[in-house]
Amino acid sequence: MKVQGTPITITKNNKPVAVVISMEEYEMIEKMKLASLKAQLEVSLQQERDGDLHDGPAVFADIRAGKYDKC
Repeated sequence: MKVQGTPITITKNNKPVAVVISMEEYEMIEKMKLASLKAQLEVSLQQERDGDLHDGPAVFADIRAGKYDKC
């Protein structure tokens, strides 16, 4: 089977509803997501070690307000 080089868009009523990508591309995306999560976790752990802690309700209020939407 030949590997598709570009994503394939599936449409319904001329509107995109799904994308098919190669397994290699999917695995690369998953590795990038995991690396990003690990980096964010390391920042959090370093903040804890530094004593840079925050009040839980205040953090959730910031999340609801959209403060971290562009992270």
